[in-house]
Amino acid sequence: QVTLVESGGGLVQPGSSLKLSCVVSSGTAATIYYMAWYRQAPGKSRELVADINNGASIINYADSVKGRFTIDRENTQTLSLQMNSLKPEDTAVYYCYAQALGGAAWGPGTQVTVSP
Repeated sequence: QVTLVESGGGLVQPGSSLKLSCVVSSGTAATIYYMAWYRQAPGKSRELVADINNGASIINYADSVKGRFTIDRENTQTLSLQMNSLKPEDTAVYYCYAQALGGAAWGPGTQVTVSP
């Protein structure tokens, strides 16, 4: 079982950029074969933002973030989400998710707030 920790959230103005990171803080990162970023806005259900398989041969983005966000499995231990041209509707708690041979894991989340 792996443990995930996100960082990089914050309060920014519309049009700004943020980079979120997700680090495998325990467990064997090499057993992870799929990772994703999800987000949950107040009063809404959790939604998939972007996902990436091992080797990055398959990458998907939600329509709402295509062209603005980039997911990257930087190394075995780290997943990132570069977010550009942020909009108020991107405000949410962002969660890292991983599927590994030992099971699935969620991070605790990091808050992103986009406001003038």
